[in-house]
Amino acid sequence: MCNINWMEEVVKRKEDFLKDLQGILQIKSVLDEEKVQPDAPLGQGIKDALEYMLNLGKKDGFTPKNVGNLAGHLEMGQGDQLLGILGHVDVVPEGDGWSVDPYGAVIKDGKIYARGSSDDKGPTIAAYYGMKIIKELGIPLGKRVRLIIGTDEESDWRCVEHYFEKEEMPTMGFVPDADFPIIFAEKGIADYDIVQQSNVNSSNESLQLQSFQSGRRYNMVPDFAEVQLQLDGETVDMKQKYQAFLDDWELDGATSVNGEEVTLTLVGKSAHGAEPRNGKNAGVYMAKFLQNLELDDAGKTFTETIASFFDKSRGEVFDIAFQDEESGELTINVGMMNYNQESGGRIGLNMRYPVTFDIDNGKTKIQTFLEKENLQLENFSDSKPTYVKKDDPLIQTLQKVYEEQTGEKAELLSIGGGTYSRALDHGVAFGAMFPGREDVMHQKDEYAIVDDLLKATAIYAQAIYELAKA
Repeated sequence: MCNINWMEEVVKRKEDFLKDLQGILQIKSVLDEEKVQPDAPLGQGIKDALEYMLNLGKKDGFTPKNVGNLAGHLEMGQGDQLLGILGHVDVVPEGDGWSVDPYGAVIKDGKIYARGSSDDKGPTIAAYYGMKIIKELGIPLGKRVRLIIGTDEESDWRCVEHYFEKEEMPTMGFVPDADFPIIFAEKGIADYDIVQQSNVNSSNESLQLQSFQSGRRYNMVPDFAEVQLQLDGETVDMKQKYQAFLDDWELDGATSVNGEEVTLTLVGKSAHGAEPRNGKNAGVYMAKFLQNLELDDAGKTFTETIASFFDKSRGEVFDIAFQDEESGELTINVGMMNYNQESGGRIGLNMRYPVTFDIDNGKTKIQTFLEKENLQLENFSDSKPTYVKKDDPLIQTLQKVYEEQTGEKAELLSIGGGTYSRALDHGVAFGAMFPGREDVMHQKDEYAIVDDLLKATAIYAQAIYELAKA
């Protein structure tokens, strides 16, 4: 029986923990495909973050390995079996409206503010320190333990795809990139585009939609939208209508006029695409305003398609609303909206579907709906749902650890978010956000509560010990 006070060991290392955490948070590791290099396939910032973790591990005595500059790992222990811990160091774009430097890693009022502090650099450093504590205490292990570091989790998962082509699959594992207590089920995730061709018939209305731009990622609720309109007439009425709309919905926005060209902007609230209701989708609100104007035919088709999702994030638009006991409701996030008169329109959707949902039937229904509207379905990608049975030894061990460290019951949860656990043959998501905490992932002024990260570190240290002990 191990009588180590794990929390006490974490507190001893608090100063170093925060220093190492600030170091990784200060790296802007956002996907930059316009500036890729042979040795930086996802951009220099992401490469820098991966190297930071590998160098940190090497300094602390772990065995590091860089796997094609797309992923890497830090290993300790010995044995035929392998415990994998999968974190990621890439982050979504910072977005607008921060009150602090999004890469400053400022600590105030017990919180550390930075993009990635809660998703997923903070939890990854917590797991790393869980390993570090065991290593420094010289505790014998019967399994090897690897912290596997991903770099493309927020986009296409090229990191883990490449990693597991080259490296062995862990015997079991957990992912510090969700909620405590334990995520035993994750919905399927399908990204796809609604495409409107540029040859849609367009009438000669006095109001022409020239461009519509909103959103950067499928899995983010857009917080900004910009539209350009061409008017053949008075602009004062347009400005008044738009301001009244903003006031009615308690939104911020602006109108600028250049001759007969009017530019409208709208500020929403970003959120993780797994739950669209947590945000205010700037593009959808903009489309709701535009749908009541006398737009040209092509512009009207585009805006009405987007506006149909207003307050309808559960699949109602395609008649595929569904929920199950294991994982809850199907959700759809309108993540990217792009239109111009020359090339047509494209709407990027992110769908999270329950573990018992028939995705093939759902895709057929979506296609049928779009065909009736003279629209096309393109770029359909599907990451299947995953879950581990409730009586599995992995889950029972993690429940034991969580309850001993917190004194609270370890309820099993399901989520719409997609974590690296679906890349494992046998794994679950395990923390690091505690029950009742505000979910600020993908939002402006993202933060992590320092004491929560330290508590998570103690949980991870004991979990690694219990799962890998000799």
